[in-house]
Amino acid sequence: GGMATNALVNIWHTSDRTKQVIAGFVQEAVDRGGRFVHRMADFPKRPETHEFDSTGMRVVFDQMLKDAGVRILCNLTAVESVVSDGRVSAVLVDTKTGRKAVRGKIFIDATGDGDVAANAGVPFDFGRTSDGGVQGMTMMFRLMGLDAAKVRANPQESERVFTLMKKLRDEGKFPQFLEMAARSYLSSPRDPMVSYNMCPVAGNPLNEEELTRLSAQGREQVYRYVDLWRKEMPGFENAEVDQMGFGLGVRESRRIRGLKTLDAQMVVKAVKRPDAIGHGFWMIDIHDPKGTGHTTWVDQKADTMPPAGDSYHIPLGMCLNATLPNLAVVGRCASSTHEAHASVRLQSHCMVMGQGVGTCAALALSAGVDMAQLDIRRLQAQLRKDGVYLENIPA
Repeated sequence: GGMATNALVNIWHTSDRTKQVIAGFVQEAVDRGGRFVHRMADFPKRPETHEFDSTGMRVVFDQMLKDAGVRILCNLTAVESVVSDGRVSAVLVDTKTGRKAVRGKIFIDATGDGDVAANAGVPFDFGRTSDGGVQGMTMMFRLMGLDAAKVRANPQESERVFTLMKKLRDEGKFPQFLEMAARSYLSSPRDPMVSYNMCPVAGNPLNEEELTRLSAQGREQVYRYVDLWRKEMPGFENAEVDQMGFGLGVRESRRIRGLKTLDAQMVVKAVKRPDAIGHGFWMIDIHDPKGTGHTTWVDQKADTMPPAGDSYHIPLGMCLNATLPNLAVVGRCASSTHEAHASVRLQSHCMVMGQGVGTCAALALSAGVDMAQLDIRRLQAQLRKDGVYLENIPA
């Protein structure tokens, strides 16, 4: 898990607010996670259901891969997709011992940015239609050394410091921050397992130089928050940054054009699809592409989220494309509009795509057909057998 283990994005969403509707591989990760995973006390009344220790889950995920017999190659970069006769035949990767070719019959692009697919010539979209801006990114962090009792004993000070942060920000003397989160952290100290989600930056995550600059900016902003809190907020006098993400939490970049495209109405109307590989339920949660830190999650509007107790289907078609039949994408680079992407980009939803497409690829190889030609009912039956929640599929 890139964001889960490298960017401190350590929360999973599995509930439609009445029941758990994402299981399968996600539930296996929860079960295998043991002491590293904590189910929230109000489960399943909110979409957010589990928090986890990012460091411990690195070991858990490594063990899951080992147990499954996966050959793993890390520390390399995919630099070119080799296409011949309308199919991907190899992906060239740069390694410490030179450039090598990874060959295969089916390829699944889980890079998040759709690097393999874009390089292979599959069309994609980038950003919102108005100005091409992608969702803002976040530098996640954790604190230690807080005196929680002292913080809770000074609610008036929490509000004073929050007001001061806004004033300084509006005067251009303090960085942007997610207001709702900052106010919460100042009044209710977080468990050390929980990451602080309040430090926004904005820009193009496909530009390496810009991403480098934004990463440095995010790290600096974190310490500006902490330095002010240490000076002004009772209980934060000895607060220190315990950990930051190794990289920024990137929410959006390329969205590969698929056989089907998830859109906003499919999300909020909880639309069901014949080629479903799982369920999604998160709201249209857009983090401001301008970097203010505002997110539509704060607005909590009824027309941005499926009704409680209902969910939309994640279709296989959003992971397949019309250009290359032996190439699929999974994760936030799958086919969606800017608005629908803001729902389906969640880790748990991406894991649904990963299990669905991975199973499709295995069955397609066994049957000697392309992924789009596989009997969808056979795929859905296997997913159910493997623990995936998959209901209300139209005929």
